Amino acid sequence: MRAGDDADSLDQAAQQFMAARPRLFGIAYRVLGSAVEAEDIVQDAWLRWQNTDRAGIREPAAFLATITARLAINFAQSARVRRESYVGPWLPEPVDTSADPQMGAERAEALDLAVLFLLEKLNPVERAAYVLREAFDYPYQQIADMLETSEANVRQLVSRARKHLSADRREPVSRESHRRLLEVFLAAAQTGSLSALEEVLTADVVSYADGGGMRGASRIPVVGRTHVSKYLVAFAPRFWPQADVRWVEANGRPAVLVSADGQAVALLSVDVSVRGIERIMWVMNPAKLAPYVSSLGR
Repeated sequence: MRAGDDADSLDQAAQQFMAARPRLFGIAYRVLGSAVEAEDIVQDAWLRWQNTDRAGIREPAAFLATITARLAINFAQSARVRRESYVGPWLPEPVDTSADPQMGAERAEALDLAVLFLLEKLNPVERAAYVLREAFDYPYQQIADMLETSEANVRQLVSRARKHLSADRREPVSRESHRRLLEVFLAAAQTGSLSALEEVLTADVVSYADGGGMRGASRIPVVGRTHVSKYLVAFAPRFWPQADVRWVEANGRPAVLVSADGQAVALLSVDVSVRGIERIMWVMNPAKLAPYVSSLGR
C-alpha cells in the first residue's frame, strides 16, 4: 500500500470517528458520570480505532460504540474502588446541555444528575446495558453482542436497572414545574425562611454536598425535611450574602451556578417530583465545577 493510500485510509477513519463521537461521549459519560473520564475513554477509543484493521468492518459506528462501551465498563470497575474512598458524597460531574440537549442520544434518557447518581449504585455492566437500551435504543441482541453476553441476560440487566430506578426515584415533573420549584427553593434558602423551605421539601428529602473533601461541604448527606431545612437556615447567613447566582442548564434541567468573588463555588441542582423536592445536589468540588464553567464560556 502506498503512503497516499495510508493517508486516505486514516482520513476516512477520522471522518467516521468524528461522525460517531457525540454518541461515543454520550455512552461513556452516562456509564461513568464524569465528563473528564468520558473524554479519556473517547480518546482511547480513537487510538484503538486508528490501530484497528478497518478493512473488514462494515459498520464503523457500531464497532466504535462497542469499543467505547467495553472501555467504559472496565474503567467503571476501577473507578468504583476509587469512589469508595471518596471523601463525602459523590455526585456526577455536571455537563452543560444547553448547546447539545441530548448529548448524542435520540432520547435524553439517563442524563439527569439524579438518574446518574442512582445508576452509580448499579454494577457497571447493568449500567451499560441500561444506557445502551434506554438512552440509545439499541436492540437487545446488539447490546448482547456489545457486552459479550446473551440477549436474555441483557433483558434481565435492563429490567433490574429499571426496577432499581423506579424504586428509588419518583416520576419527575415537567421542566417548567421543576424551574418554578427551584426558584421558590432558592428564594427560601437565600432568606433562610424555615417555613418556606418546609413547604417545598418532601418529608424524606436528602441533601448531598459533593466537595471532594473541601472545607465547608457537609461530608455526610443531610436527611429529612426538618434536618435539611434547619441546615439550610443555619448556613444561609454565611453562604448567600456574598454570593452571585446565575441560572444555567445542567444535564437537561434548570440549575443554579453560585459564585463568590468571581469564582464558581457550587452548582445547585434538585430532583423534583409532584410531592416536592426529593433531592438537593450541591456540586462543590472544584475539579468538577471547573470543566462545567469552562463549557459555559464556549
